Amino acid sequence: MAEGENPYERFKYQELVLRDELAIDRTVLANERTFLSYLRTSLSFAVVGGTILKFSDSPDLRVVGVIFLFLAGGSLGFGIWRSLTMRRRIRGCRQLVDEEAKQQKIS
Repeated sequence: MAEGENPYERFKYQELVLRDELAIDRTVLANERTFLSYLRTSLSFAVVGGTILKFSDSPDLRVVGVIFLFLAGGSLGFGIWRSLTMRRRIRGCRQLVDEEAKQQKIS
């Protein structure tokens, strides 16, 4: 699926009912849980990297500690990017559903 493409375009909006609204809400919560998982992983990498740097005298282990710190930053950055991308897609789907609901009330 291409970036910015709405995955719900193939459905008629008259067919969307309460379960679809609830599905969007579940998707929002799943997106939040996924972001928190990336955050937890990033924090774990940072703790491991910091601990290695603090208590290691070996230059080889210090390199491993720095690698863990870079992994922490990369994991956090990817988690933020992924969460924001999904949030935009979910918001777009919700706006389309809301617009259709307004049109149905008018007609």
